[in-house]
Amino acid sequence: MAVGMSGPRATHTAAVRALSDGDGGSRALGDPAADIDPDDLPDGLVVADENGKVVCFNRAASRITATPVADALGHSLDQALPLEDLKGRRWWELTDPYGGLATRVGQPERNLLLPGGREVLVSARYVREAPTGPVRRLVVSLRGTEARRRTELSHAELIATVAHELRSPLTSVKGFTATLLAKWERFTDDQKRLMLETVDADANRVTRLIAELLDISRIDSGRLELRRQPVDISAAVERHVQALTANGQAPDRFLVHTRQPLPALWADPDKVDQVLGNLLENAVRHGEGTVTIDIAPAPAPGKSDESGTAVTVSDEGPGIPEESMGRVFTRFWRGSKRGGTGLGLYIVKGIVEAHGGTITVDRAPGGGAEFRFILPVSAPAYLA
Repeated sequence: MAVGMSGPRATHTAAVRALSDGDGGSRALGDPAADIDPDDLPDGLVVADENGKVVCFNRAASRITATPVADALGHSLDQALPLEDLKGRRWWELTDPYGGLATRVGQPERNLLLPGGREVLVSARYVREAPTGPVRRLVVSLRGTEARRRTELSHAELIATVAHELRSPLTSVKGFTATLLAKWERFTDDQKRLMLETVDADANRVTRLIAELLDISRIDSGRLELRRQPVDISAAVERHVQALTANGQAPDRFLVHTRQPLPALWADPDKVDQVLGNLLENAVRHGEGTVTIDIAPAPAPGKSDESGTAVTVSDEGPGIPEESMGRVFTRFWRGSKRGGTGLGLYIVKGIVEAHGGTITVDRAPGGGAEFRFILPVSAPAYLA
């Protein structure tokens, strides 16, 4: 305990020091953690002694439980922390940490309720002098449920979005196939072709949605695999422009600037195509006027001594409102024109960052949206 420290803070620090002193010496001599202040901990920490009296109740615990530190210290654990399970049973009476089985070492994290119905995530450890001896100290960790709720809400929203996006094409596929099977002879060849083309387009839509979901899963879990090989970024841009003009866009709507010489780029060509396709389709669908694609060498993100390639896609449409720019790369963000899942730019950002690159959004000189991503060269080590 630091010299001159007294009162609740001294009690806190002594309690934290005692958690490892006497438990086999889990800290080295001279370790700065020896004088750690419990109020520096990000999670709530509550420690009760062998009599069940609270000897440590840090600031995070006070914030999470809305209980002043002075109202908790020195009181019994069930009074300072009156927890109930989701069935309304008093938690400390139910688990009986001091009088229960002597072989128990603690309680895994679970949702419990504070007075007023506030949820909190609670885990506990029983500290004993000997493996089956009496509880010498009870250590409780508290965490708020806000982050978990946000994650659950995001997952629920993802499921709802996917269900909505799947319903329409699957209904169409089912309707047309059932009609063709039941009345095949009544339709002309042209009618059959039209219905089969519709089924094919809807099947492609479902396939794209499933691919998006797989990409999100891999991005969120850090398992997005890249198969790096030489990529001609200029040729890739030209392919996408030609595909858009073949689908009805005017050729003079696209303006491509390439500043040579470009560094040799090693990246996953399929993933780069996915990024370019999303950005160009968004510019065509949501933007107006000329879509300008600028390709130029640039310093690699965070590495001024390494080269990279920057691709900027801009349009002359209404652009993205200033207040929305911070949400563009989040899940389910959609522009002013509804449509799509709102997952494309989230996936684009994940792909670019998996390559070690960066992507930004800004207002274009012509007033529209401007997306710019930079990919490092990332040449294999054997070519360095």
